[in-house]
Amino acid sequence: MAEKERQRLDKVLAHMGYGTRKEIKKLVKERRIKVNGQIAKDPGLHVWPSHDRIEVDEEIVTYREYIYLMLNKPQGVLSATEDFHAKTVVELLDPAYTAFQPFPVGRLDKDTEGLLLLTNDGKLAHQLLSPRKHVPKTYYAVIRGTVTEADTAAFREGVVLDDGYRTMPGELKILRSGPESEIELTIYEGKFHQVKRMFEAVGKKVIYLKRLSMGPLTLDETLEPGEYRELTDEEVASLREQTGT
Repeated sequence: MAEKERQRLDKVLAHMGYGTRKEIKKLVKERRIKVNGQIAKDPGLHVWPSHDRIEVDEEIVTYREYIYLMLNKPQGVLSATEDFHAKTVVELLDPAYTAFQPFPVGRLDKDTEGLLLLTNDGKLAHQLLSPRKHVPKTYYAVIRGTVTEADTAAFREGVVLDDGYRTMPGELKILRSGPESEIELTIYEGKFHQVKRMFEAVGKKVIYLKRLSMGPLTLDETLEPGEYRELTDEEVASLREQTGT
């Protein structure tokens, strides 16, 4: 094992949500932490996080470097880690998760609901967002205006947005057509406000938007808006397979 994989005990425990460095120093002073059966006397002790047996108050610490969370993002919350004026998706998480410093993978508009992945795995996040990977994202939307097969054909060809950019082909499925239409749309890129701007390009307006899936990851419909859960090992593996990471 490479020497660089050793880490300070207080850093490891802070990463795992056991408190700040100062709080962990206090735990050490109170003789409440053991490493390999021995009471730790130094918060700066270097340990192998994945191999050493670390206990806090007799509870074994199961170390992990990354977390992966599926959030059903509610309306009115920003896809950001911090903001001085509005609530962010990270603020919806339990402190046990925020200790890992997760961030949202991509953005959903403040008024958009649905699937949002949060992780601290920067490599996987970068690959999921890479334009070269063309990771599909599927949305459900309510549209003001009658969506027609002509719109389906236009989206299949790619539409020109207000800034002159022509989108990649998208797959538009009409669920209900009328003065207010319901659709599902799959796109393979993530331009700013893309779904809304695509419908504006054909003279219609999105009045409700929800992301249903991202790559192989599908929103768990048992999650109410604002609720989240950890991804299963199978879901993480499918994301890695999608991106080749």
